[in-house]
Amino acid sequence: MSKSAIVLGAGMVGVSTALHLRQRGWDVVLVDRRGPGEGASFGNAGLIQREAVHPHAFPRQLSEIARIARNRSIDAVYHPGALPGLVSPLLRYWWHSAPARYEAVARAYASLILTCLDEHMVVAREAGSAELLRPIGWMRLFGDEAKLEEVRKEAEAAHRDYGVGYRMLDGQELAAAEPHLLVQRAGALHWTDPYSVSDPHALTLSYARLFEAKGGRIAIGDAQTLREAGGGWRVQTADGPVEAAQAVVALGAAAGMLTRRFGYAPPLFGKRGYHYHFGLQGNAVLNRPVIDEESGFCLVPMRAGIRLTTGAEFARPDAPETPIQLTRAEPIARTLLPLADKVEDKPWLGTRPCTPDMLPVIGRIPGRVTLWGAFGHAHQGLTLGPTTGRMLAEMMGGETPFIAPEAFRAERFR
Repeated sequence: MSKSAIVLGAGMVGVSTALHLRQRGWDVVLVDRRGPGEGASFGNAGLIQREAVHPHAFPRQLSEIARIARNRSIDAVYHPGALPGLVSPLLRYWWHSAPARYEAVARAYASLILTCLDEHMVVAREAGSAELLRPIGWMRLFGDEAKLEEVRKEAEAAHRDYGVGYRMLDGQELAAAEPHLLVQRAGALHWTDPYSVSDPHALTLSYARLFEAKGGRIAIGDAQTLREAGGGWRVQTADGPVEAAQAVVALGAAAGMLTRRFGYAPPLFGKRGYHYHFGLQGNAVLNRPVIDEESGFCLVPMRAGIRLTTGAEFARPDAPETPIQLTRAEPIARTLLPLADKVEDKPWLGTRPCTPDMLPVIGRIPGRVTLWGAFGHAHQGLTLGPTTGRMLAEMMGGETPFIAPEAFRAERFR
């Protein structure tokens, strides 16, 4: 039983962890209430973000905090009733975002990000889904020359310190690269390294099929039924109870609800996000994902159409859908691109699992020798799934992990 495991959560992180364990000879059952990739991995900008060596920090400028506090923006909104429960994690988030502390966070975070392209491509090639990983990068559009020069310096630093690839475009070069934009901008920063995933759900499903082809098993079940049993773990599934010697919690924003029962209560908080897909009029195209910095949302060419994604919504976990950000963004998006009708009848909603120090939890749950965590990846669960899966599988097998694990240990939140 020592090399048997239940992996709870079938998003990109859970699927990747299950696959890496199975490749090392473990007997693995992957358990989720839904099918693989139907949670937060389903809805995102679909980017494998090699450039994202600096995690999203809490705003430090009072003008930026005041703008968000007015609760009228597209990139960040909040439910007033949710704020009492968010005060503690957000204050800790602000504390960790102070420049001196943030520098150490970014170094640890970059150690994960630097691996993401290679780790994904190894799995995607074996899964037969490498064509979903488009090496086209993405663009940030700017209408202000001064801001464009500011981000040029940021890009130069990312290139110098972490080898991040980029190019700067002036207004004419941007118009040539994206001829169907309806607006003129001063220029753009093109991050050239990232893969743009044409169908994130299909990518996760392909990794799940590879896991099954290697002898892994996927079961529908409720992670909250996890119990200790005979020195190992048991969970109820639609096919009956499943037992294993070890268990992995890869439940994203819901991870804390489970680990709390076993004595570990990490200060997780969620950032909800929405998306819609639109058609394009006539023969218009969008060649690569873009974020218009004046507007604060992302437009991404996907198999299903042009995906309009929102920023962050802070709400209680059980709060009803309030896609006000999409309502605000759509008319602006129509001034940027000749969008046609929506593809879906209703928007998609998912929750990004965040930690106050912006680093995921990867490792053994404190006080539990056979219970492990792989959660808290915030905006980068899709990006870091294979990296996390390999790293945790190596740790569980007693190998030296290919990335130093100390910064991601669960004990830092005790």
